[in-house]
Amino acid sequence: MENGDTINIKLKDNSIKEGILMPSQNKDIIVLKLKNGYNIGFNKKEIKKINLIKKNEKKELKFESLKENNTMKNILILHTGGTIASKISYKTGAVSNLTKPEELLSQIPELKEIANIKSKFVKNMASDDLRFKHFQELGQIIDKEIDNTDGIIIGMGTDNLTSASCALSFILENPQIPILLVGSQRSSDRGSSDAALNLISAAYFIANSNFKGVAICMHESSEDTSCLILPSCKTKKMHSSRRDAFKAINTNPIAKINNKEIKFFEYKEEYSKNYKFKPKMEEKVGILKIHINMNPEEFLIYKNYKGLILEGTGLGHAPISEIDSYTKIHKKIFNTLKEMSKKTTIVMCTNTVFGRVNMNVYEPGRRLLEIGIISGEDMLPETALIKLSWLLANEKNVKELIRKNLRGEINQRIEYEDNFLDEKKIGNFDKI
Repeated sequence: MENGDTINIKLKDNSIKEGILMPSQNKDIIVLKLKNGYNIGFNKKEIKKINLIKKNEKKELKFESLKENNTMKNILILHTGGTIASKISYKTGAVSNLTKPEELLSQIPELKEIANIKSKFVKNMASDDLRFKHFQELGQIIDKEIDNTDGIIIGMGTDNLTSASCALSFILENPQIPILLVGSQRSSDRGSSDAALNLISAAYFIANSNFKGVAICMHESSEDTSCLILPSCKTKKMHSSRRDAFKAINTNPIAKINNKEIKFFEYKEEYSKNYKFKPKMEEKVGILKIHINMNPEEFLIYKNYKGLILEGTGLGHAPISEIDSYTKIHKKIFNTLKEMSKKTTIVMCTNTVFGRVNMNVYEPGRRLLEIGIISGEDMLPETALIKLSWLLANEKNVKELIRKNLRGEINQRIEYEDNFLDEKKIGNFDKI
């Protein structure tokens, strides 16, 4: 029997399991892919008998040649990795990218009814490995294609998809086409995959709206019914595996796509005709989470950095007050921050998901302001990291601009704070 064959296994307890034989890295374990898409391993010592049900049919895939429809918009899909546009290989057990438009349309034929699809392979990588240079590289590819297409979809792993969308929104200032980042929370070989709906919804939104700019398209709920267009700098991944993990924070989604119907939320279309491409990003920028029992050495790691984001507690605080013998070290932390702020631009954000920084309320916050720590308002820490890196590489008046709303990353006022736990806005994560 070979990988890809359908087999059943009779165990010593006389139970029978059926599935597709998958590669196993342990010679004592047999791995099956069950009908529900999950893999399960069985120790050979527990197996009484193995039966072959069906051999894997190794057919060479043939794809239809694509014909361009002059009445439809043109959409370019850029593949950077992740599970959004991929297929399972039963020879190796690996997931490989569908890099050709013919391959993609064979898996999601609905796309060819929406737009003329072209695709380009950028690289195959997990978003966990993204660095600032990758954002610059992706921005350069988009800049070259931006005048030749009506819209761009970027397929990417979900773990750092929000950081990528934020970076591209700064690098590509006022793009005159929609640029949507799309991911998939579930592997494409599983029946519960969200890849198809996310991709179809992104393409439909591009083809049937006048939106311009960078945004995210992901599932609205755990069901396969609708997707949301989410703001590039105000979105956070709120769950590790749920299909509706991505939520707009301190603001509304841009739009909802439901059964070929587009509904815009309270979104202002303020488009500028002045497109600018500024791909530079400063490498020496870091982020530090404030926590209990901190030491000055944790801050000193960044003493030679040009920028630092502090993910502070509550309204924007850090352990800087000496109240007893145990907290004498906090005075050293304060002095360390005071010395660092002379050379390093330090921005304070909050570790809470919702709300904003207000360092004028309590005395510790005011002390931090006095030594030059800058309030990050209601910026997400990950957004502040990207923005500060971009500002340090492209602008001179960084300390002024970091507090100014440039790409929708800062709200002057949070309108619906009383309803921040509304299931309709963030999802009910108790129902797994």
